[in-house]
Amino acid sequence: MLGLGLVCAAVYVVIALTLSQRQDDTLTQKQAAVEHLLTEGRGAHDLAGVRHLLKDFLAGHDELSLRLVNGEGQSIFETAARQPPLADSKRRVFDIRLPPDAGGSAHAVLVLDRRTDEALLARLAWTLTLAALAGALAVSVGGFMLVRLGLAPLHKLVAQTRQVTATDLERRLDGAGQADELQPLIRQFNELLDRLSVAYKQMEAFNADVAHELNTPLATLISSCELALRKPRNPEELREALGSNLEDLHRLASIVGDMLFLSSADRGVPARRAWTLSLGMLAVEVLEFHEAALLDTGLRAEVLGDAAAAVDVRLLRRALSNLLGNATRYASAGSAVLIHIERQQAGGVRITVQNEGPTIEAEHLPRLFDRFYRADPSRSHADRNHGLGLSIVAAIARMHGGHAFAESADGVTRIGLVLLDNEDTSRPG
Repeated sequence: MLGLGLVCAAVYVVIALTLSQRQDDTLTQKQAAVEHLLTEGRGAHDLAGVRHLLKDFLAGHDELSLRLVNGEGQSIFETAARQPPLADSKRRVFDIRLPPDAGGSAHAVLVLDRRTDEALLARLAWTLTLAALAGALAVSVGGFMLVRLGLAPLHKLVAQTRQVTATDLERRLDGAGQADELQPLIRQFNELLDRLSVAYKQMEAFNADVAHELNTPLATLISSCELALRKPRNPEELREALGSNLEDLHRLASIVGDMLFLSSADRGVPARRAWTLSLGMLAVEVLEFHEAALLDTGLRAEVLGDAAAAVDVRLLRRALSNLLGNATRYASAGSAVLIHIERQQAGGVRITVQNEGPTIEAEHLPRLFDRFYRADPSRSHADRNHGLGLSIVAAIARMHGGHAFAESADGVTRIGLVLLDNEDTSRPG
């Protein structure tokens, strides 16, 4: 409406200016014609001749009127037509020479009636106004229909998204018939659904694993308590039952504690870094803690390499302990467990725990860091290992801006983590 109104207003103004200019030109031409007629006209030697010439000149020009006034203020010629109001006319006042017998000179008033042009402009204004209204209505209706037609595929897309539910995450959006501009959005949405589907399946598996891990010690605790309460027991038997229950309670507390830690890591809690001059010394301390377990399995351990870095010592100690515990469980008897520490050229520190033992199949490697996941389907060492150790390693790596990795080939398994340098922690001078 605004656009068409502006166009129509511009048309009206241009035509009005054109008509006004034409009126001015007409007055100028008629003034020159009257002056020429009275100056050069033949047979106009007296006042009667002048009047006759002027009547002949003005015949057929109903929009023009002329009045001559002599020097004494008397009207010597005036057209019989009634002059229009000042608001509806244009006037040109000038002096004109007359024949000596007609008085010699006179004061002339030439009037142009503009009412015909004003009526034309009024009709034009109404026409343009109605055209603007009709055009705006037509454009609005047409635009509405075109937008409705153009959005029809999008409405179909919305209908498809309504069909995606938590119980039907395998459904994907169909991009056939959609505009090219929407294809990237459809691809990204389908990729999002893929990630959500994987996350939902992992959540379901996680819930099942949590229930399984908690069910076993709870069932043991319940049965132990029931047996202890069936008949009177002496203090020694009760002490033995309570000791067994305490072990299961510690295991439950360990599972809950690890789950709370992973939840905190998932929320983006950063590591509390401090500059550590020797990661090798830190690894040696962890080895000393695992010395008894290594001796029991006939393993030897060694730390190779060293580096200084800004790390959270408490978290890194826990990650190394989990990696060593995992390597100890699956290493071949009499073999060596090696801890490699090296600084990478691209920045950061790479820590690898290597052991010799059964090769882990390639399809298991990407999932080793999933919660409660075990590559061993027999769930070996389930009484001591609840499947969160490597998940915690991966979480600690992420808290240091890095990542965890796993490699296994030819009877050698390497599992570790990469810790990236923190720009906010400056190297001490």
